[in-house]
Amino acid sequence: MALVEIYSQDFIGIAYDPVASILYVDWKGYQSEDSVKQGCREILASMVKHSCYFVLNDNTHVKGIWNFAAQWVGAEWFPKMKSAGLKKFAWIYSPSKLSQVSTDESLSYLPDSNIPIKTFYDLNEGIAWLSRQSSAPYLTLGQL
Repeated sequence: MALVEIYSQDFIGIAYDPVASILYVDWKGYQSEDSVKQGCREILASMVKHSCYFVLNDNTHVKGIWNFAAQWVGAEWFPKMKSAGLKKFAWIYSPSKLSQVSTDESLSYLPDSNIPIKTFYDLNEGIAWLSRQSSAPYLTLGQL
């Protein structure tokens, strides 16, 4: 089944697979504190609205550092995601080393080690991990 686009801005696109119950998030370009917070709020709202509790967070198109929002992401947003029912969160690193540092910094602020997040350098590995975790049919890269 193809992904259904549900939100699109120049800095982020959000789609979901209603069969696999996987939310696909494609972050794009340079991020500001406002774009990170706005995008994260949309992810949370989309996850709840569409009952997609497996999230594929793709940063492969992100450029540069965004660590100014790292503490908020780790300490505030992820706990809200968990409380809302998040089951698994596959986070695909950007090729940008500065963005990778921001991702790792966000994870350092997690107040709870039981939040189900795993990082990947390869999109296919993240897809495979999410698909193994859900009981739904396998999502393929061709569907993205």
